[in-house]
Amino acid sequence: MFTGIVTAIGTISSVEQHGDLHLRIACPWDPAKIAIGASIACSGVCLTVVEKGGSAGDAWFAVDVSGETVSRTVPAMWAAGRSLNLEGALKLGDELGGHIVTGHVDAVGEVVSRGDVGGSTRLVIRAPQDIAAYLAPKGSVTVDGVSLTVNEVADQPDGSCHFMLNIIPHTGEVTTLGTLAQGDAVNLEIDVLARYLKRMEMLRG
Repeated sequence: MFTGIVTAIGTISSVEQHGDLHLRIACPWDPAKIAIGASIACSGVCLTVVEKGGSAGDAWFAVDVSGETVSRTVPAMWAAGRSLNLEGALKLGDELGGHIVTGHVDAVGEVVSRGDVGGSTRLVIRAPQDIAAYLAPKGSVTVDGVSLTVNEVADQPDGSCHFMLNIIPHTGEVTTLGTLAQGDAVNLEIDVLARYLKRMEMLRG
């Protein structure tokens, strides 16, 4: 489990194909505090550490990415040079600063527009029909591993929806969201509570 509070930005330094993809990800952590077998959310995707190295502040860890994961996440995101939002798994006693995040991507969304509102950035993201019903104003959503609050939702004729987010300057600086532009694809995870509520509603119907 994760909280959607990103603690570092990592960079994919190398990619090898051994059946699955084998990635090495550079990060500013201390390798002594990265455990083999630990779960790390990489732009919203829960991956398992299989190797590690480097030094404090200049570390790296390696993960394997299955074909299934590649098919369900942003196209071409697993490429050398790509920046990733990183978060280690939640520990008992940690502060739950965001919301409960599983690290399982539900769908890929697309940035419809980006604009400035005061000192913040207003993003409008298209969510596909499959998850549109799970998004609600003042509800939570995870975008590329970042826990955010939905401001508005506008349903579209094709069954999809556009949802609006406000990205404060700090969030834009410490995550990859600050570099998003119109047309960019993003990993989306719906609120786990919304998932169960929707299921209960379906069973009642």
